[in-house]
Amino acid sequence: MEVEEAFPLVGQMGAFQVWLCVLLAALLQLYVASEAIFIALVGATPPYHWDLERISANWSHGNRSVSEEERVFGKWLLTANGSEVHKHVHFSSSFTSIASEWFLIGSTSYKISAASSFFFSGVFVGVITFGQLSDRFGRKKVYLIGFALDILFALANGFSPSYLFFAVSRFLVGVMNGGMSLVAFVLLNECVGTAYWALAGSIGGLFFAVGIAQYALLGYLIRSWRMLAVVVNLEGTVVFLLSLFVPESPRWLYSQGRLSEAEDALFLIAKRNRKPKCTFFLALPSERTHKEAGSILDLFRYKILLGRTLVMMFIWFVCSLVYYGLTLNAGDLGGSIYANLALSGLIEIPAYPLCIYLINQKWFGRKRTLAAFLSLGGLASLVVMFLPEKKATGVFAVINSRSLSLLGKLTISSAFNIVYIYTSELYPTVIRNVGMGACSMFSRVGGIIAPFVPSLRSVQWSLPYVVFGVAGLLSALLSLLLPETLNSPLLETISDLQVCSYRRLGTEAVALQALEDPQSDGDSSAGSESEDEEFYDADEETQMIT
Repeated sequence: MEVEEAFPLVGQMGAFQVWLCVLLAALLQLYVASEAIFIALVGATPPYHWDLERISANWSHGNRSVSEEERVFGKWLLTANGSEVHKHVHFSSSFTSIASEWFLIGSTSYKISAASSFFFSGVFVGVITFGQLSDRFGRKKVYLIGFALDILFALANGFSPSYLFFAVSRFLVGVMNGGMSLVAFVLLNECVGTAYWALAGSIGGLFFAVGIAQYALLGYLIRSWRMLAVVVNLEGTVVFLLSLFVPESPRWLYSQGRLSEAEDALFLIAKRNRKPKCTFFLALPSERTHKEAGSILDLFRYKILLGRTLVMMFIWFVCSLVYYGLTLNAGDLGGSIYANLALSGLIEIPAYPLCIYLINQKWFGRKRTLAAFLSLGGLASLVVMFLPEKKATGVFAVINSRSLSLLGKLTISSAFNIVYIYTSELYPTVIRNVGMGACSMFSRVGGIIAPFVPSLRSVQWSLPYVVFGVAGLLSALLSLLLPETLNSPLLETISDLQVCSYRRLGTEAVALQALEDPQSDGDSSAGSESEDEEFYDADEETQMIT
């Protein structure tokens, strides 16, 4: 039998797969979230004052408007050397950060944002590199090696002797963190039944949001940024040790023709699901005479894959751009930085149960749900254009840029969750990780660009929301070009794309034939020829572009 036929026997979501969800979709995402937003607390600027004789002592906060005295202080910073800055600038002792340790204020404050960009640049490299590595060498091996290096480089962050060392190690953490988390997502999906892919993906997104709140709590309890870095990675170490007992993906082993190893992995799942008497033998489909190997070039070599890849790349880009852009452009919520950070994570949580429900409904599915959330997020952003710029009363005290930003973050979080699930179902197993990596790579481009979008406020206060709104609506329209994957068979090889095209066109031909009254044998013959032409067209879709 084929690997998909074996999963109902070993269990599609048994006790062992539930444990895998807890490990790879819950505990791991708590760690991944902490690393992804690490700079939010570690790069925060504590209140500070200066004691220059010609300027009276003043308190300066990064989130306040620039006063005349602060402008004078800013001019002094441009001419002062390092020793003078260290002598006359004093940070409060409420918490420490890289800003207070290396005096990243004034003209050097851009280095904090640069460190965040270095991380996402590393993720950009990691998601595409690890995708190909795991398709070639296996999911588990690449995941564990990447995870170990991630923890090593992240610990180096906490012991950085200089900003340069910190920035370089943040890039390396990004490479490993982005790559291994992507491989872990694919590994989890390939160890459970396809009917539970949506659930597993939604759990991961849900706990990423919880991870943001958890990181805020840790930051509140641990005010030293170096100690915070160590504690975060202690959590990662525990998850790594537990991951040593995760089996290799049976679907990947099957796609590589390693049938005995795939059977062993499935038998292990059956045993831990308390089905030890499960017996079966895997066999490749009779029409498959050779082992297929996928590469990134396959994404652009076949017409069907090319169309899906270009659309999904743009959608991933928009999701990341709007998600991080709205977060950065939401403005200062006031109060504690830790409470604000926790709120930014908790506000995403309601989106995930809603996703689980909608994407599994026949009347909504993956495609329509994705388009709906992208459209709603885009419209919420565009409505900001018509709101008064200054603080208003009445209905505008509730419907304002802040509330619409939160609505936008809810919807874009939902869309982000869906694209992970949807993309993994659009690609065959042999190139699934490559496809996921390529699309995720473009989302990192959006994350790198996102910090620059809020600066458009200086041109027109609502311009950032216009960018987010237009991008959201355009991606929603493009998503309608994709096929629905709800309750569709999982694709194993590139040749399976051709089979699906045959089935789809064959169904359409039968439906059309039922509507036509039989005229004559000649008409029937012509209809047969027409149907043959349709199947021929389907075959051409999967041929290489010449």
